[in-house]
Amino acid sequence: MASVLLPPPPVAPAPEKETPVADHNNGNGFGGGNFDEPNDGPNYGPDWQPDPDFKSERWSTPASAYRTAILFTVFSILSLFATLTHILESRWVHSKDWVSISLPPILFVDTAILLVSSITVELARQSLRTNSRKGCTRWLCATLVLGLGFVAGQLVAWRELDSKGLYVASNPGSFFFYLITAAHGIHLLGGILALTYIILVGRNLADASKRETAVGSFAIYWHFMGGLWVYLLALLFMTIQQ
Repeated sequence: MASVLLPPPPVAPAPEKETPVADHNNGNGFGGGNFDEPNDGPNYGPDWQPDPDFKSERWSTPASAYRTAILFTVFSILSLFATLTHILESRWVHSKDWVSISLPPILFVDTAILLVSSITVELARQSLRTNSRKGCTRWLCATLVLGLGFVAGQLVAWRELDSKGLYVASNPGSFFFYLITAAHGIHLLGGILALTYIILVGRNLADASKRETAVGSFAIYWHFMGGLWVYLLALLFMTIQQ
């Protein structure tokens, strides 16, 4: 019986050789190669060491983020006092037991102190523009003293009402006086704490742009608190003053 000859099995084609990745700068890139870097970027050679300034600049928070945070804080505080204004006016118009009180004269001195502190903040910013770090620190310290003076004046005003027998629960007028002035004082204390931090840390900042960002962001908040106080004083004068 004749044998049947089977065809030989197909031979698989030999795999094509992969083109080796170009070896640039000793092959320190991904997969042995190296990607070309822009002229202003770091050179990732075999002796490359990370630059702390480059890393901090790359991951630093932009100035716009700080301003956005300050504006968000300002609008939040504005919403709070708008609500308090609405409640005060409604209570004042429809109340039958409203008792007017005399505003302590120290409040008008406080207003002048706060307005002067806004001027010292602007002088601090002007000192930064002329690269006078010491001048900026002096004006910020002056702002801090004025802010503490304002808070001290608020305590004197409360002490004066207390000596007249006017407490938080004495009548609606005294209640809103303590509430509004305390709410403003707490937010102003927050600004004082931020200012203290800027004075202590800002002297060690070598980057002028970071100092300008810190002082500029604080200035927005401080000017807002000054303008808010002028509005609140006018509101208290119209509703609570005898």
